[in-house]
Amino acid sequence: MAAESGRSDNNVAINVESLVSSLNAELENARQSMEPSYCIFKTPSILFRHRENSFVPNCFSIGPMHHGKENLVPTEKIKIKYLKGLLSRVIKSRPETTLLSKEAKEIEQQRVLTNWVDAVKLIEQQASACYAGHNYAAELGGEFVKMMVLDGVFIIELLRKDAETNKEQDDPIFSMSCMLQFLHHDLILLENQIPWLVLQTLFEKTKLPSETKSLIELALLFFATIFSSHPLPTKPDLFSGKDIKHILDLLRLSLVLPSKVIKNKWHSEWQPIPSVTRLKETGVNFMKVRDERNNLEEPDSFKKTEYSILDITFRDGCLEIPSLLIQETTETILRNLIGYEQCLPHCPPIFTCYAKLLDNLIDTTNDMEILCKREIFDNWLSPEDATQFFNKLYNDTYVKEFYYSQLCCDLNNYCRRWWHRWRAYYVQNYFTKPWAIAAQIYAVIMFVLTLKQAL
Repeated sequence: MAAESGRSDNNVAINVESLVSSLNAELENARQSMEPSYCIFKTPSILFRHRENSFVPNCFSIGPMHHGKENLVPTEKIKIKYLKGLLSRVIKSRPETTLLSKEAKEIEQQRVLTNWVDAVKLIEQQASACYAGHNYAAELGGEFVKMMVLDGVFIIELLRKDAETNKEQDDPIFSMSCMLQFLHHDLILLENQIPWLVLQTLFEKTKLPSETKSLIELALLFFATIFSSHPLPTKPDLFSGKDIKHILDLLRLSLVLPSKVIKNKWHSEWQPIPSVTRLKETGVNFMKVRDERNNLEEPDSFKKTEYSILDITFRDGCLEIPSLLIQETTETILRNLIGYEQCLPHCPPIFTCYAKLLDNLIDTTNDMEILCKREIFDNWLSPEDATQFFNKLYNDTYVKEFYYSQLCCDLNNYCRRWWHRWRAYYVQNYFTKPWAIAAQIYAVIMFVLTLKQAL
């Protein structure tokens, strides 16, 4: 019996040690999962299931999350072509290389490429720390640095070529309109980002003396019409001192930083507002915010008026809404911005609040048509598709701070006043047609004459 008891005690001791070891491993993983540097995330499945196509790349894999997928492998050849073209241009820009032989130029190209790889190698750990849930530098080894260089050079060259007036005839991106459309989709995906630090490092390494535009300017030019049919100029110094994390974060900051919404007092509780049709019945008018910005082709266009689609205001019975372009990539960019806000710690959920407000305003296709007639929305989709998109945009999201709470409160208070509702009803029923207006004028004249005769 004593021997059996001893064996039992030993088994218990072994199991406890195994349990402690397992818990220590879990604690280590927990410490790694809470890194403050994380800014590139796998889309939460609760958001991914609503619209899978909005989170998955069509043709181009950027970064490690979708690297190697069968449908994305063919476009890797385009990245190699862009890398080769950039190396050739850098070598040609140097006067001392013009007289070199072909072999010597190849050796010089090798030296330049090594310099770029070494620069990215120095920030390898910082870049890897941006990806939540993985240490790609350890998992992929040298393949991670190679991926950062190849994808980073491709994006930089794409932005540079887009800003040029004369495009190369044999360019595989700009000679096929579908490729450019795919890139406008693929480069804004949360899972398809590479750290801005990598892009900025490679941009400085590959910048020619003749270049004048910054990387921020080139990126904003490429995505100039993603939110509005009018280009979205932004002051470059607006981002001074800001920690830009990647392209998606840059696009978010380009609207959040100039916006007045971030300065609003937010509340955790808020009341939904009526739809556009219901608001119109209570006398609310709708107006597009006047856009006095100049075209981006002008040299000083980035120094013009700041503008943000987030700045929806209500005053004197008029709801002023900035123009929004509704196209194929609109749902993609908004869903990925919302997913980014939901995942990034301490990130103000401004776009999530914006989606909630638009969902309140747009219930039916009639609401959509009213806003389109006012030129507030520039809709390139069918009214049904656009309406459905807004109705499901913020499902399964959480908002702790609602930045439009005062706006909703003011609208609801306005709608509760009987005078506004009565006046709107009277105007809509008796002052919408010429004969109705004439009848009202005649009735007033007869009333005045009758009253005068009675007196």
